[in-house]
Amino acid sequence: MTTLHRHDVSGRPATEAAGRAPRRPLPPLRSLAPLRSPRRRGIGATGWAFLLPTILVFGYFAWWPIARSVVLSFQSTNLVDPPEWVGLSNFVHLFQDPLLWTTVRNTVWFVLLALVLGFPLPVLLAVVMSELRRFGGLFRVLVYLPVAVPPVVAVLMWKWFYDPDFGLFNQVLGLVGLGPLPWLQDTATAMPSLVLEATWAAAGSTVLIYLAALTSVPSELYEAAEIDGASIWRKFWHVTLPHLRGVLLIMLLLQIIGTFRVFTEPFVLTDGGPEDSTVTILLLIYRYAFVHGDYGMAAALGVLLAAALGVVSGVYLRVTRRWSNA
Repeated sequence: MTTLHRHDVSGRPATEAAGRAPRRPLPPLRSLAPLRSPRRRGIGATGWAFLLPTILVFGYFAWWPIARSVVLSFQSTNLVDPPEWVGLSNFVHLFQDPLLWTTVRNTVWFVLLALVLGFPLPVLLAVVMSELRRFGGLFRVLVYLPVAVPPVVAVLMWKWFYDPDFGLFNQVLGLVGLGPLPWLQDTATAMPSLVLEATWAAAGSTVLIYLAALTSVPSELYEAAEIDGASIWRKFWHVTLPHLRGVLLIMLLLQIIGTFRVFTEPFVLTDGGPEDSTVTILLLIYRYAFVHGDYGMAAALGVLLAAALGVVSGVYLRVTRRWSNA
């Protein structure tokens, strides 16, 4: 006669489960609610006590100047006499200034040249340096060294490089029977000369960012590409660039914003010349404020620049959102 064994919930015979203590029941779901939704709890008085000083300092030094600039853009003031409210008059006079459109054209030209030269160069340098097995640390130091030089000192050094008579560049060209070239004295070469110096000065930090991003690329992908016989260019195009996509998009946006705000190079090297061919938007803001003493016009142009950069950033992020999430 066959004996039927009863089984407990776990599927084991009841004779095996009988000798064990029964399991404790799970706590009710209400007791687990705080664990599942911790965000419902407020910051608390202690959290606000630590957060409030940061908010006040950031608001005073960051948001208050922005708000003050917006107010100044509707006033006529030299910051000494009482301000006069003029409404949109500053913006009307600003758009009537013929130098404004020359300035916008020069700035856009500088941005385009900086993107063509200054955007791919750090990526290529980072890829080449990541392949170096010897002296990699030395090359990293040499690439980052221009960033450690004070900007004005670097620009003055390059001003000597560009000197038409005794500059380093023309002396080197003279050794091979070329030149001299009017680097900063000709309208055709002045802006590319500024872009060349700005690229040299800012590429170091960007190269280090790309080098850090390259460490996240799995080495197995490169090994598989080498087994398939992929060339260096195909490995760069099909392996490196897809993994750097998010970093490239952010760095491109930051470079666009940074190049639109170029000031030191045209101010020190050319002062906007020759023939206003290197006057940028920030240099025009400087002239309105500290040459003509019209801080209202300077603030109005600054507000327009901030609004334009905000629109460009919004459109850029919307256009690149699908590609960055792919």
